[in-house]
Amino acid sequence: MTIDRSAALVEWLAPARTAVVIVEMQVDFGARDGVLGLAGVDISAVPSALAAAERLAEAARAAGAAVMFVGLQTRPETDSPVWAERTRRLDGDPAASLCRAGSPGAAFIGPTPRSGETVIAKTRYSAFVGTSLDELLRARGADTLVVCGLTTECCVDCTVRDAFQQDYHVFLATDACAAYEADLHEGALKSLALNCAILIDVDEAVAAWSNVAD
Repeated sequence: MTIDRSAALVEWLAPARTAVVIVEMQVDFGARDGVLGLAGVDISAVPSALAAAERLAEAARAAGAAVMFVGLQTRPETDSPVWAERTRRLDGDPAASLCRAGSPGAAFIGPTPRSGETVIAKTRYSAFVGTSLDELLRARGADTLVVCGLTTECCVDCTVRDAFQQDYHVFLATDACAAYEADLHEGALKSLALNCAILIDVDEAVAAWSNVAD
């Protein structure tokens, strides 16, 4: 049976059941004056993903779908000793502190939360680990997620996998995600498409929600 994808997305992404989850679009991960930008990491793929995520958030809001922000917020007392030791073993140096709570590096870039929108702080890769995300989604009656963010192969990947394993329908907005290396981005998308998510682009989501509004 051939599925009319455009028509199906109108149903699959119905605003009452859908939440856009924006993962770690923050200064330290995506801005030139953030920790990684200052360290010389190639963030050239990030600006287009930020712009696409802004379009995604605006379209979701206009259609009445939830928009939720998940950001890394670290403190010395919540730092993972295992993560730090892994970094030391690989590089010989302690890991840099990213997104310290209250620092400029922890601020959101690209799409930013509006009054009343959910903002969740996390301390691990997945947006579901040690947070209230699952509880808040279920309280809203959301069973479908459109995920985007930074970086594709790390926190986005971990979040998508956990969402799928907790029985959410997961759509990944590919052009609203980015990684620091193109092959990591493409590899993550390929793996997630095989196992956990349906890949879409922002234009498809915008079109589906426009049809709802019409």
